Amino acid sequence: MDTNLLWYGDNLSILRDHIPDESVDLIYLDPPFNSNRAYNIIFKDETGRQSDAQIMAFDDTWGWGDRTEEHFRYLTSTLANAGRVPEPLGRLVGALRGFLQTTEMMAYVVEMSVRLVELHRVLKPTGSLYLHCDPTASHYLKLVMDSIFEPEHFRSEIVWKRSSAHSDTKQGRAIHGHIHDVLLFYTKSDEWTWNPIYTPYDREYVDTFYRHIEPETGRRFRVDNLSASKPGGDTSYEWHGVRPYKGRFWAYSRANMERFEREGRLVYSKSGMPQYKRYLDEMPGVPLQDVWTDLPPVSSGAQERLGYPTQKPLSLLERIIASSSNPGDLVLDPFCGCGTALVAAQKLDRRWIGIDVTYLSIAVMEARLRDTFGLEHVPMKGAPTELEGAKRLAEASADGRYEFQFWACSLVGASPVGGKNKKGMDRGIDGVISFPEPQGERAQIIVSVKSGHVTPDMIRVLKTVVDREQAAMGLFVTLAEPTREMVLEATTAGFYRSKLADVDLPKIQIVTIADLLAQRMPKMPPLILPAYQKAAKAKESGGEQMDLLN
Repeated sequence: MDTNLLWYGDNLSILRDHIPDESVDLIYLDPPFNSNRAYNIIFKDETGRQSDAQIMAFDDTWGWGDRTEEHFRYLTSTLANAGRVPEPLGRLVGALRGFLQTTEMMAYVVEMSVRLVELHRVLKPTGSLYLHCDPTASHYLKLVMDSIFEPEHFRSEIVWKRSSAHSDTKQGRAIHGHIHDVLLFYTKSDEWTWNPIYTPYDREYVDTFYRHIEPETGRRFRVDNLSASKPGGDTSYEWHGVRPYKGRFWAYSRANMERFEREGRLVYSKSGMPQYKRYLDEMPGVPLQDVWTDLPPVSSGAQERLGYPTQKPLSLLERIIASSSNPGDLVLDPFCGCGTALVAAQKLDRRWIGIDVTYLSIAVMEARLRDTFGLEHVPMKGAPTELEGAKRLAEASADGRYEFQFWACSLVGASPVGGKNKKGMDRGIDGVISFPEPQGERAQIIVSVKSGHVTPDMIRVLKTVVDREQAAMGLFVTLAEPTREMVLEATTAGFYRSKLADVDLPKIQIVTIADLLAQRMPKMPPLILPAYQKAAKAKESGGEQMDLLN
């Protein structure tokens, strides 16, 4: 099985058709939470300024339809699933339908359940799964997970503080502020990969227990009793004229005490009783607990921020991957969004597979991985590689033409504009390509993408849009072959003089999908700016690093 790979498509079919049984060491999934919100990705120009270009990344709503009904039957009928679904899950899903009816929440439970069955199948016996959710549906998802993984394999409900405290009381809010997400941690068996992680001590703890400071070195330390309640070996002797209190014995042999003395590890009380120095900088820290308040969200000014909705901080994924996998292990993220789990896996020397159903996410991930690690090529499967596949993408569903637009824009290096939440509002623009000119000027190429029947009027419209937007050029990307009249209409637009390249370029160009798949690219200026916000280069990471004191 190929790894370090992006898959474009529905994770259910990709899991079933391409991911073998018991092949994955760690699964992290951050699926939509059924929040009934539409999430936009925000593009920034090369100066870092927020652009007007926003496009919907995904719509976090779930509805009951024929496909959900089919999945419900699969989950609840042993005849349909041939025993591939745990019987407790089938009973649970059937009972929940009686309670929730065919609501959006029930659709969400069904669609998550059928995928979690497959995720359990591909997980190794020593593997772990972290399901990232919020209180909207975490209670239902935990029941589903118990039914698939068995209750005894539930390990933790981790609470991650995802934002600072806020108060909307003045705006009439009559409930507590919602500032946390939930991560449900399950293992497939009673033996799983676990690498202990420690977090810093808080200031109050250090000031209370490590209050002593060594004058010579400035090192903080605490003192420990050197006596024990039971004898063992050479533990009954006099040390510098003192013995342990009545009924106690030395905890260490005379030889060890002499070594402690040579190493300067002993301090003495007023009564002459020796005590052992434990230095703060030699302690591992606090073992990782199930409430994480030390990993801030991706702020608006953070270097790692890509403008992607629901983007999680890299430190969160590094913690999960470092604790529950080893170098060389395979990490799978079936809802990988902008690819934070994949970046963390690559940094920590794990193999990875990322899956997403929107081509916009795939394009963001591909650009992020290239920028972060200096990769020339990020392998991808599922995207069209030939004309028939492109046609199937355009006709796949009601949203197929938008996915086709995202994909077509990526072929020419354009930032997509509009989307299915912008119907009738894209003003004739499906994408924008930016490029620099001398004296800090920036010019644009307007991209129009068509997946159906094309006519000369569409070229005239593109010419009008280019003039209206004061753009340098226009690019017409079409799935169908253009007519002679369309080509003639494009040639009458004249040329744009590239000042930087000192060359004339056709002001309006027509390029077919067949041309692009054959690497026959349009004539473009020499320097094209990135379509997506550039990700920062990776810094070397050996897992979670920390100071012992916050």
